[in-house]
Order: sequence, then C-alpha cells, then structure tokens
Amino acid sequence: MSQSIPQLELISFKLCPFVQRAVITLLYKNVDFKITYIDLQNPPEWFLEISPLGKVPVVKVDDSEVLFESSVIQEYVDEITPPSLHPTDPLIKAKNRAWMAFGGELMGMDGLHGIIHEKDAAACQKKIDGLQGLLKRLESVHSGQDYFNGAEFKLIDAAFAPMLMRLDLLKTHCDLDVLKGLPVLQNWQKVLLDLPCVKDSVVPELSTMYRGMIKHFDGHMANRLVD
Repeated sequence: MSQSIPQLELISFKLCPFVQRAVITLLYKNVDFKITYIDLQNPPEWFLEISPLGKVPVVKVDDSEVLFESSVIQEYVDEITPPSLHPTDPLIKAKNRAWMAFGGELMGMDGLHGIIHEKDAAACQKKIDGLQGLLKRLESVHSGQDYFNGAEFKLIDAAFAPMLMRLDLLKTHCDLDVLKGLPVLQNWQKVLLDLPCVKDSVVPELSTMYRGMIKHFDGHMANRLVD
C-alpha cells in the first residue's frame, strides 16, 4: 500500500524565490498543498513561534510538525511525493545538490539581490560581473539540452527556475541582460519559464511587485527602471 502524502502548508512571502522551489516541485507532481503568505516586516506571532530564526519559508506538515530551511523543504517535498525528481545515480545526485546550493548563493547579497540593492554604479557593475562569471561556470556544467541533466526535468531545474525568472524580470524592468553571451542558460531559462508549473508557482502580480522592490531599494538598478 502506498504511503499517503501528508497535508502541507507552505508559509512565506509573495516575492520569496526559495519557497518557489517547493511550489514548482508540488505543481509539477500535481500534489495538493496550501500556501500562506505573511508580511515578513510585520510577522504574526504564530509565525515567530514556529520559525526558529524568524525566516521563511517554513512548511507545516499535517498541522503538527514544522520544517525550515528552503533546501530541506524542497528535498522533503520531493521525497514524500514519489517518484523522486533527483537522479538515481548517487554521484550525479550529490553533484546536483552541490549546484543547487550554488544556485542559492547566486540569489544572495553577493549575487542577484546585491545587484538590486547596490547604490554605487561601479560597485553594482562589479557585482554584475561577478554574477556573470559564476553563471559562466554554471553553463560549463550544464548538459546543453533543455534541462540541467539532459532531456528530463529534475529537482535541480525546479531549484534554478526562480533565479532565472528574476533574471528575466531584471531584463524586463531594467534592461539588464545578465545572461548575455550564455546561450545554454538562455535556452534553459526559456524552457523553464514556459512550463506551467513554473508560470503558476508565483502570484500574478509578481512582476509588478519585483519592480516595486527595485524602486523601494533606491539603488543603481532603480535608476535604470524602464518606463
């Protein structure tokens, strides 16, 4: 008898790229779940009681257990919704996990988030150059096919889709093409952003909210916002 899937409630905020990894996985596998969005600047008391560091995302399992840390949540979601989207080969699986962690770092203050925060033009360009250098390394280990490992969608594709979506938004709103000169990643971005599970993994107003966030930070990228 197959094991039943527990009730899952993801808790995050609407702009969070990390909860999106789990949402994509659940949508791809057609698994029912609930998602609750909170205001991270004014979080409810119940959230602070269940999130040890006051960070998102967290997931409530059967309304009794709580998991935190985005990579742990994505792995758990994949494991309880067979078949797994990880490769079966242990070495390839381990390498995928390493590159997924790499992808998480690309979203941080030394990467994409830092670019939209940075106020100084020269410092911003340095962050852009640094991110492009890391993306070039990523392209060098990509299969060159539609997905990271080849012809099949895997967990690592779900992990990178949120970043690739935000790079597309940055191009739309600030005319900054971070993937310029990286044709493999450009194709990967197009393939992933066309998937229903990726399109439906965010709120409809994400693009407007992302533009508003760039404007709110009032950094160099805010000066590049396209009308």
